[in-house]
Amino acid sequence: MNSDDFVTLTLRNPINEAVTREVATLALPDAWLVAGCLTQSVWNAQTGRPIAYGISDYDVFYFDPDTSWDAEDAIIKRVQGRFAGCDARIEIRNQARVHLWYPAKHGKPYAPLACATDGIDRFLTVNTQVGIRHTRNGYEVYAPKGFGDIADMIVRPNPSPNFSAANYTAKAERWKALWPEIKVMATDGRRD
Repeated sequence: MNSDDFVTLTLRNPINEAVTREVATLALPDAWLVAGCLTQSVWNAQTGRPIAYGISDYDVFYFDPDTSWDAEDAIIKRVQGRFAGCDARIEIRNQARVHLWYPAKHGKPYAPLACATDGIDRFLTVNTQVGIRHTRNGYEVYAPKGFGDIADMIVRPNPSPNFSAANYTAKAERWKALWPEIKVMATDGRRD
């Protein structure tokens, strides 16, 4: 699978296309549609399931140096307003703020990020380390680990500083129940 194949498969999900186009019109700084909604759209295309099957939410990352809660809340409300009629949960978060709330929520430190793709780099699984965004020239893709695990339906831990074995296990179990075809690697990188 290459970048073009990945975009084609993810855009079979009309929600992915609508979100990327709408986010582009909002002109949010450094904004990307990220993670599971992309990977799972590909899995659904590969396995013949309905294209939005099993997708719990659509995550959008952006990076705004204004780290106030009020600024992020205004963006959240703006995006929610744009998708009020959409039958999908859109989650949008300013990656410049993550270090402010992450330690209280997860009990671990979280170093400040420099851009939205830094947040993608810290995802729990390698197969979700992806993002796309609509530009005037088409689609831009960020996939630091490539597309192999997505294409091969492998769930592998990403050894980032904020990795949680418990969160990884819970996520992998949920996905395995929805997509029994996936291969789940243990937290030490071996096949479960």
